[in-house]
Amino acid sequence: MLEEVRIQGLGVIDDAVLELSPGLTVVTGETGAGKTMVVTGLGLLFGGRADPQRVRPGADRAVVEGRLTVPRGGRVADRVLEAGGDIDDDVLILTRAVSAEGRSRATMGGRSAPVSLLAYLADDLVAVHGQSDQQRLLRADRQRSSLDRFAGDDLARAMKRYTAAYRRHREVSAELDELVERARERAQEADMLRFGVEEISAAEPQPGEDAELLAEETRLAHADGLRVASTTAHEALTGDPAAADVQADVVGLLSAARQAVGAVREHDAELAAIGDRLDEASYILTDAATELASYAESVDADPARLAVVQERRALLTQLSRKYGETTDQVLAWAESAAKRLGELDGDDERIDGLRAEAEELYASMDEAAAELTAVRSGAAERFGAAVTEELKALAMPHARVSVRITTGEEFGAHGRDEVELLLAPHPSSPPLALHKGASGGELSRVMLAIEVVFAGADPVPTFVFDEVDAGVGGKAAVEIGRRLARLARLAQVIVVTHLPQVAAFADAHLVVEKSTEGLVTESGVVRLDRDGRVRELSRMLAGLEDSELGRAHAEELMVNADPDRAYPAG
Repeated sequence: MLEEVRIQGLGVIDDAVLELSPGLTVVTGETGAGKTMVVTGLGLLFGGRADPQRVRPGADRAVVEGRLTVPRGGRVADRVLEAGGDIDDDVLILTRAVSAEGRSRATMGGRSAPVSLLAYLADDLVAVHGQSDQQRLLRADRQRSSLDRFAGDDLARAMKRYTAAYRRHREVSAELDELVERARERAQEADMLRFGVEEISAAEPQPGEDAELLAEETRLAHADGLRVASTTAHEALTGDPAAADVQADVVGLLSAARQAVGAVREHDAELAAIGDRLDEASYILTDAATELASYAESVDADPARLAVVQERRALLTQLSRKYGETTDQVLAWAESAAKRLGELDGDDERIDGLRAEAEELYASMDEAAAELTAVRSGAAERFGAAVTEELKALAMPHARVSVRITTGEEFGAHGRDEVELLLAPHPSSPPLALHKGASGGELSRVMLAIEVVFAGADPVPTFVFDEVDAGVGGKAAVEIGRRLARLARLAQVIVVTHLPQVAAFADAHLVVEKSTEGLVTESGVVRLDRDGRVRELSRMLAGLEDSELGRAHAEELMVNADPDRAYPAG
């Protein structure tokens, strides 16, 4: 709720501080004292239109600062924190400044903010009802949501069923639209993948085959050189069997060296160690000679096989250019493409399934939307009758409020219904939209009646009324006060009034007093105790604060109002 509002340089107000309380707070004062500037200031604070002509003559700017209690975890607190503002001990500071040139600035929780953000927060913080203010309940979405809350659990249950079907239908429709719209792209993708898979399948590449073929091709291409080199190396190690000197080969010479050392090795350990190494070398060279002989016999120049290998490598190279650098990567691409083909081929079945589900969900939505319409229609009748009854006690005995529910073809987040509150101020008048069917003062009373009926269903923490008692008096004024007090049991209510019958119901009473210069100073807004309230009500009744008759009448008004007050009289 609002705890405090400070207004500077606005209209006739120089500097005024309003300390506000729970329950019903009334603001009174003599004509021209600046009572309406309180409502104007609140309108500015919550994103209203900035009018530079409202800036007090001689002042550079008008400034309105409000201190509100905002529990953490709520939608308002979350939005403030998202915007970078601070909430200290559940207290939020809002500021709005309007220069004489028309420039407007706003801060929220110590951080500069667009004025539109203040207006956004206002939807959950305050409902201002005045002749020149944007009426919250004049908006179609507010009227619908308020009626839905008024309808109670029956509508909540129907809305839950509808919302579940609506959200799922949107998801299914979006997926279905995407699949249908991308049908051509999917067909093209499937053709490309299928061609690639078939091309790879026809080639039947094997893992690592490209590396093996490269090695085989290199060997076949150099077969003559490899055979000559291996034969020459073999002869160098073991000699040519046809040669006369069998000792000319490495193995023979090494054998002679072994025999020479072996004859005397027992006489010297060092020479024996050398002999062991000669033995080891002999074994190694003998094995190498054997392998060289075998290798030389295996090397065969095969032009036909070389041509086959080169042709196979050319085929694999062609696949590698398209699908991967190696045969292994080509095979991996083929596996992935086959899996994707399965998905694409399954899209047709998926489309058929989604269409069937969408049809079922549409039927569920249609049924739930029809139930919403029926529940809303019943609630609309009850609501219209209740508000019309309230208006009888608010000096509008012939006025009639009704709710027009228009059911369209398109489904929305809340069904297919458009809700509009209508007012017929006289029996012969056709029902019109609220702002077209009533004057400013009448509209405030209509809004009061609506808010009283909606009380609890439309949980705004603070209501502000200006001119709600315009053009009425006597019993009707008492009934207005009683209904404001009833509304104040559920929310904070601030009312600017000139009627003592209304002011008598207040839980807190602020009076705006002009200084001798005609301006309202900081000390010019006074919170009255009970005796002060009696004097102010006496002034409002008789024009004289100390009139005995006026004071007696004021006391009577307050005593009669005590049972309806939200808080004990003080």
